[in-house]
Amino acid sequence: MATEIEAWTTGPQNDGVFSLEQKQHEEDRSYSSEDLNELEVNGNWTPQEKALHEARLKAKAKRRLRKSSSRDSTRESLSDSVSGEPTADPHSPKGKTAVNDRKSRTGKGRGLPKKGGAGGKGVWGAAGMVYEVEELDANDPNYDESAQGDTVYATVVPELDERELEKTINPIVQEYFEHGDTKEVEMLLKELNLGHHKYEFSSLAVSLSLEGKASHRELTSRLLSDLSGKVLSESDMSRAFDKMLKELPDLILDTPEAPQMLGQFIARAIADHAIPMSFLDCYKGKVDCDHARAALDRASVLLSMKREIMRLDNVWGVGGGQRPVKHLIKEGNKPHEAVVMVLESTGDTALQMMVKLLKIFWKTGLITLDQMNRGFQRVYDELPEISLDVPHAHSIMETFVDLCYQEQVITKQLRDSCPTRGRKRFVSEGDGGLVKS
Repeated sequence: MATEIEAWTTGPQNDGVFSLEQKQHEEDRSYSSEDLNELEVNGNWTPQEKALHEARLKAKAKRRLRKSSSRDSTRESLSDSVSGEPTADPHSPKGKTAVNDRKSRTGKGRGLPKKGGAGGKGVWGAAGMVYEVEELDANDPNYDESAQGDTVYATVVPELDERELEKTINPIVQEYFEHGDTKEVEMLLKELNLGHHKYEFSSLAVSLSLEGKASHRELTSRLLSDLSGKVLSESDMSRAFDKMLKELPDLILDTPEAPQMLGQFIARAIADHAIPMSFLDCYKGKVDCDHARAALDRASVLLSMKREIMRLDNVWGVGGGQRPVKHLIKEGNKPHEAVVMVLESTGDTALQMMVKLLKIFWKTGLITLDQMNRGFQRVYDELPEISLDVPHAHSIMETFVDLCYQEQVITKQLRDSCPTRGRKRFVSEGDGGLVKS
């Protein structure tokens, strides 16, 4: 009995309550590992003993996990105490782990918040972070266009391709031949998106004028001059004429005079500063096509004349209703006056010199084909009256017309329309002295 009291008094006590570890220790001692293994080998375990064994193994694993986590926390607390930072009391309410605390509860890591406090839902970012102005995305479904201030709407015009360009430009040029207003054409072209086909407007306009009248060509030259620097650049003009020089073999099928006309267009464009003077120099010694060479020679001749006699603004003739009536009458009188001077002169010298003069006028563009035809036709109509003062006017006129045709100053049709006077002969005295033709 005394021995039992001694065991009770000397044994470890804990205020009348046995600790869990002590109880587990006693249970472990009641069954050693060898006994448990032996029982397992013999297969003499009862279901209660087997369940107790599994519970003991789970409890043993938990104790090991707690010991490892407590060791890590002890090391961190020691490192914090060495660095001088105060540590929280684990028994105080503040030292306990809060439910909403973002620190790791797995027992691993340093216990710091995720991403330094800058991560997670509803977080504004780390302390001291400076935010830049965010650019709005127009493709965002939540993008509100009305909330962005003043909205500017721009009209997007698609670029015309080659087929659509020709269908669009042809009516504009044809209407321009009727009204002659270059500003209206400029306004219409600015509304179109010609893109890299812009230069083709000039070539299309010139091609249409070649098939038309002289007044159409005059209007086209003025249009190119007015559009230069506004809608079309010098490079656009040069590129257009270069394209037409290459297309001359096809153009002469419909317009045999296309090389001469294109040369006059080039000379007029250079005189109007629509294309640079160096345009002709780029082709020296580099042209193999005879038609292109003829066009460039025509332009070179017109530009090589002296400024006093060069009138490239009148290269296409009188210009219709775009010029004053007095100016039209004055221009049309030049061939008429020249032919009358030949008829009133004496000798072949004046006749030869006048042929050369008219040839120069024709080549330089001072006198157009229409003016030449009208001047000669006017002399044809007045020839009966002129012959009253100049009896040999008909024979002189026939000689002069033949020389002009040989020098390619007039056409064959104009030469054939020259009036002739039949020879008169006197009959014998027996016929009564009558004159028969």
